[in-house]
Amino acid sequence: MEIFTEYRGEILEAFWTTIQLTVFSAIGALILGTALAAMRLAPVPILNWMGSAYVNVVRNTPLTLIILFCSFGLAQTLGVALVDPDSPTSIVDSNFRLAVLGLTLYTASFVCETVRAGVNTVPLGQAEAARSLGFTFAQNLRIVLLPQAFRAVIIPLGSVVIALIKNTTIASAIGVAEAALLMKEMIENTAALIVVGTIFAVGFVVLTLPLGLLFGRLSERLAVARQ
Repeated sequence: MEIFTEYRGEILEAFWTTIQLTVFSAIGALILGTALAAMRLAPVPILNWMGSAYVNVVRNTPLTLIILFCSFGLAQTLGVALVDPDSPTSIVDSNFRLAVLGLTLYTASFVCETVRAGVNTVPLGQAEAARSLGFTFAQNLRIVLLPQAFRAVIIPLGSVVIALIKNTTIASAIGVAEAALLMKEMIENTAALIVVGTIFAVGFVVLTLPLGLLFGRLSERLAVARQ
């Protein structure tokens, strides 16, 4: 408890950074992943190929490599700036945003496959009925397929978000001051491996367990009735 009391402010700030990484990355991954799912379902071969290629490449690439590519490849080599270089906090802000970008690109591949699986649960007759009414592919997807797909995959999407929370620890590789980086520093400073590890394990459980319960409850309330 003495260690927690001593580092309480830093611990709370680190977990707040973890929460911010998760929220921004989850929003970005949901948008990009849904777009990728639409590409994989589209009746246009080139879009199908592009969506499949993205998912297969990114999903099978270690997240650490993606984060490092965003930092060293985009920012340092290609000069892609996500912040004002004259800002006094430009380095910290840049690292945070690059981490969000990397997490978004990686997580979107899993969101894509989850949403696509949800679309496949919708009875084929509904899509055919929509086409017979003159719906375009985009209208069919937006009005008929995606609303039911999201309701069918609430729990799997919740699992993706929980995995994302744990994946935010990779952001420490480029110096983002989230929970894993602080844990490493605390272990080095105090040598209390078990105590520090327990503190951060409890912190991640506090973040992930309520989310699992929330997505489970939402799944029960919003489940699509099948006959």
